Amino acid sequence: MKKRSLALMLSAALCVGLLAGCGGTGDTAQSPAAGSNSPVAGQSQAPAGDNIQLTGTVNTNGSTSMESVMGYLIEAYKELQPGVTVNYTGSGSGAGITGAQEGTCDIGLASRDLKDEETGVKQITVAKDGIAIVVNPQNPVADLSLEQIAALATGEIGNWSEVGGSDGQVVFIGREAGSGTRDGFESITGTEDACKYQNELTSTGEVVANVASNPNAIGYVSLSAVDDTVKALTVGGVAPSEEAVLDGSYAIQRNFNFIVSDSAALSAAADAFIQWATSTDASALIADAGAVPVAK
Repeated sequence: MKKRSLALMLSAALCVGLLAGCGGTGDTAQSPAAGSNSPVAGQSQAPAGDNIQLTGTVNTNGSTSMESVMGYLIEAYKELQPGVTVNYTGSGSGAGITGAQEGTCDIGLASRDLKDEETGVKQITVAKDGIAIVVNPQNPVADLSLEQIAALATGEIGNWSEVGGSDGQVVFIGREAGSGTRDGFESITGTEDACKYQNELTSTGEVVANVASNPNAIGYVSLSAVDDTVKALTVGGVAPSEEAVLDGSYAIQRNFNFIVSDSAALSAAADAFIQWATSTDASALIADAGAVPVAK
């Protein structure tokens, strides 16, 4: 995974989100031209790309897998709309969906699709992401089938020698219940409620760190989180790349979604941010963050 040129800007943008609360503040749209545009519930409000300048705060909360994407989007949007502050808090997909339902954040972030019982909200897909299967760099295994991955996760295969690796007990590491990454992995591999976790961690970074420190570990993380401290396996001979996610050849992938109320109107600033982030204007930023844009 190549180093991204905006990494330092990402860190600065995310620190702002960590210091902010969940509730949004009021905002206004200001145009150099005469007249004004009043937000209308359920309709497009102030666009971000023209000469209308907005003010206000947009609070987002949810998936830690979307941290990189949100960092790139937040930093670039600040240049377009300097009067708008977009905050990010990473507390997991489940919390992001709840926040959107309860109105404690403007936009929830979920690295999985909504379930039937998660009502009162709707999802807007901003990007796609591959879920990479990662092992320690010392592990000689380079490729696994979807069936082998499932067997390792459930404990049916307990020793690396059974899949061409060195003798050693498999240490399976994953995310906590409610994580979008966990939900995506388990649903795609057919291992719901069957995985045998040695560690259930609360962030993508913790999974990477644990796998990097244990030669017998295996875990799953967002494609954008893969770095040189771990080794991403090919799945059925296909590497977890942006191209393979977009064309569907990589088997373990999921959506990155904005979650918003299906009844309450968005603020002008929140609506404009979503419009911009899901347009082709933001596609290059999403790709730079390691995800796959869906806007065409």
